[in-house]
Amino acid sequence: MAAETARLRNAPVTKALVKVAVYYVILIAIGAVVWDALPHAGGFAESFDLLSGTAAPPPDASAKAAHLQVGELNLAVTVALAMMSAILLSIPIAWVYVLTRAKKGYQQSVVHLLIVLPLVVSGIVVLVQYSLALAFSLAGIVAAVRFRNTLDDSKDAVYVFLATAVGLSAAVNVPVAAVISILFNITVVTLWYSDFAHSPMELEGSIAEKRLKRARQLARTGTFVARIDDEVFRNMTRQQLEGVAERAWRRANEAPGETIDSETETRIRIRTNDVAAMRLSLEPRLEGHVKGWRLMRLAPKPDGSEVAEYAVQMKKKTTPEDLLTLVRAAGAPHITDAELA
Repeated sequence: MAAETARLRNAPVTKALVKVAVYYVILIAIGAVVWDALPHAGGFAESFDLLSGTAAPPPDASAKAAHLQVGELNLAVTVALAMMSAILLSIPIAWVYVLTRAKKGYQQSVVHLLIVLPLVVSGIVVLVQYSLALAFSLAGIVAAVRFRNTLDDSKDAVYVFLATAVGLSAAVNVPVAAVISILFNITVVTLWYSDFAHSPMELEGSIAEKRLKRARQLARTGTFVARIDDEVFRNMTRQQLEGVAERAWRRANEAPGETIDSETETRIRIRTNDVAAMRLSLEPRLEGHVKGWRLMRLAPKPDGSEVAEYAVQMKKKTTPEDLLTLVRAAGAPHITDAELA
């Protein structure tokens, strides 16, 4: 049974890894076919030499214009191929990122960044690699623009650096970009799946004990109360706050060692037309006449009334009839009926 449970739990992981592997195989096969079909003549480089002014222009003016047009067309095609390669090699990286970060959580913006950043980098690198002037202009623009992004984990920064490397490689040498993408994913999946460098249970236990001790010390300070008020209470509804206040009040007035035993408790069901007023008048009286009590549930009725069910642990000399008399007297006139459940 345990083996079957483990198999079912690992099925989505296996499916995701198989999807990444099949994707790489298909991508490499298609890339090899396209790479062989592409021309590798020197006309492309010569066109950029012409644009940068490092080669002698054609002697004829019409030939020069045609040569420039071909160079611009080659540039557009090269940028498109580099950007498409960057996207295709970034998609499996994003898949692995989502898979390995599923338990701890991740930001959707980071996943989008892993696909968009290589796209932008590859296009820019193709544009500037044949022109020194454009390279210096790009450096000035990047220096003028400030990028601000808060990453939750240092691994996210590594992924962003990888995305930049893939985009740069896709613009210069697509096979190198493929090698970077594949080897990085293999390494990350291996470390994640093997839980490499995981701390032993003994060490985790001692660390957890120290943290628990520190949390208990912090709980006795006003800083802890302020943090609870700021982080928890601020987002709660009025009904939730009233429930917390009731529990806190009951805990503060609970005598040390007094707990309710479910085997000896007595349950009493009360019908009321004003549950808030009933509780304000009844519950303080219960504190002084019973050993312990707790409100089990509140159930509204179609006629507008509500039924409150209490679990009460009575004192030895108190009988259920005495409890009913106490409840009816303490909750009047807000209690319309009271009975033992």
